[in-house]
Amino acid sequence: MSLKSQYNLKSPGVKRLMREACELADPTEEYFATPLEDNLFEWHFTVRGPPNTEFEDGVYHGRILLPSEYPMQPPNIILLTPNGRFEINKKICLSISGHHPESWQPSWSIRTALLALIAFMPTSAAGTIGSLEYTKEERQALAKKSKSWECTICGRICDKLSQGATSDPLTTEESSMLNHIALKAEEDSKTNDSVRHRTAGASVGEVPEAFVNSIPQSNKDRLWEMVMWVLLGMIVLLIARRFFFL
Repeated sequence: MSLKSQYNLKSPGVKRLMREACELADPTEEYFATPLEDNLFEWHFTVRGPPNTEFEDGVYHGRILLPSEYPMQPPNIILLTPNGRFEINKKICLSISGHHPESWQPSWSIRTALLALIAFMPTSAAGTIGSLEYTKEERQALAKKSKSWECTICGRICDKLSQGATSDPLTTEESSMLNHIALKAEEDSKTNDSVRHRTAGASVGEVPEAFVNSIPQSNKDRLWEMVMWVLLGMIVLLIARRFFFL
């Protein structure tokens, strides 16, 4: 049974997904996505790792789960290929995914989500849901292994991308979104460098100022109270020792 015969073609969401399926029918060098044969609201995708990163030459496969309210609500993205940046078989947290419906724009598409996913791969995980902080070497090793990874539904994912096939030019919104991600990655890099510099510069036994400032005032008061009691106890002990040894 074809997808057209399964769904109400007058539904805005169905019409939109049918159109996107046609637009993404031809694989590019960077990405490919297609709905399942029996479910228009679940897609499988393949993306190539961004160049000049530890993900370069890697090929990554996953699922896109679309809500019935799409495109008014964002999709959920699940990676299936081990990659060292995102957990597998788990909905990942991105600004274009179901974890952040407040930042999703209905004008964005599945292609937009794929471009964002590629752009997010080299950024800092920063403790977000579904993120991993593997070393560069571990990610490079996984990138090599990814070429032989197979999906139980789609087969060899390495064969899904088309060498030399370019994608359509970026829209203004896509360019703006990707620039925002690039700026965030740059800020994360500067923050991490700054933290490493401060940590390296601290002497042994020195408490970093940022840590001290992060302690709530009530905890600071209790800390000073404990110090005062310890000092008072030491003074009493010294007086007692002098008294008993006279």
